[in-house]
Amino acid sequence: MANFALVLIGAADGSAPFDAAVAIASGETGGAVPHWLSPGEACEISLEAADIAAALATRERIAARLAGAPVDVCLVPAAGRRKGLLIADMDSTIIQQECIDEMADMLGLKARIAAITERAMRGELPFEAALRERLGLLAGLEVSALRRVFDERIELMPGARTLVATMRANGAFTALVSGGFSFFTSRVATAVGFDVNRANELEIADEKLTGGVVGPILGREAKLEALIHYRSMRALASDATLAVGDGANDLAMIGAAGLGVAYRAKPVVAAKADAGITYGDLTALLFLQGYRRAEFIAAG
Repeated sequence: MANFALVLIGAADGSAPFDAAVAIASGETGGAVPHWLSPGEACEISLEAADIAAALATRERIAARLAGAPVDVCLVPAAGRRKGLLIADMDSTIIQQECIDEMADMLGLKARIAAITERAMRGELPFEAALRERLGLLAGLEVSALRRVFDERIELMPGARTLVATMRANGAFTALVSGGFSFFTSRVATAVGFDVNRANELEIADEKLTGGVVGPILGREAKLEALIHYRSMRALASDATLAVGDGANDLAMIGAAGLGVAYRAKPVVAAKADAGITYGDLTALLFLQGYRRAEFIAAG
């Protein structure tokens, strides 16, 4: 028999009929007693199953019964819950926006570029080619416009600071790794508290974008390489790592992590991740690791 934890997480706004959802999950697992991680918000139920397929079948049965309720139902192995490395995507994961779409809005091109972004994140376009196409349309944009985007438009995803602060306080190394731009990742990483950040460097001449990047584009494989690099640097086993993202260029790192999480993600990502969070905020990743809310480190 294998041991798993079935983790239920309610909507961040408290709208979920959570006690009823927990009762259903308990009934489907033979009356197992829930262990509360945060009363009325998150709990876990111990689950013994013959193998991962049987455990997943139970999770799917519960999710089907809760269809329509704002509750995330996730399954994780009981052993090795707490991770020593967090690799996180930035756009639409740690922040609520897509930076390149907001940059485009400065030139009146948001609708055109956002459509390309959406297709790339869904895996319908090669990431590198899509990025080059969008950047080409932004040639001539002044650096001052990037500052305006960050100052006026970029909002952190709820729970981002608490996620990073709590994991770091418990010994984890945290890396923000984006297919976006270092202009933004450097600032977001500082605001959230990440140890390091990696992203593409915009090519700039005369305080304007040229439409290119410096060096090779950081995309899907570079994100995977970052996970492997920081995992090796910290001498961690594969299952001691956590990766989170929302788009197709996150699939390689999500697949290689011990716990790969699709956060409010595109369908192609949600279908392949170990766990999916649709309703909870980023502190849901702490619940998946077995942290109780009383253990969270509040960050300003």
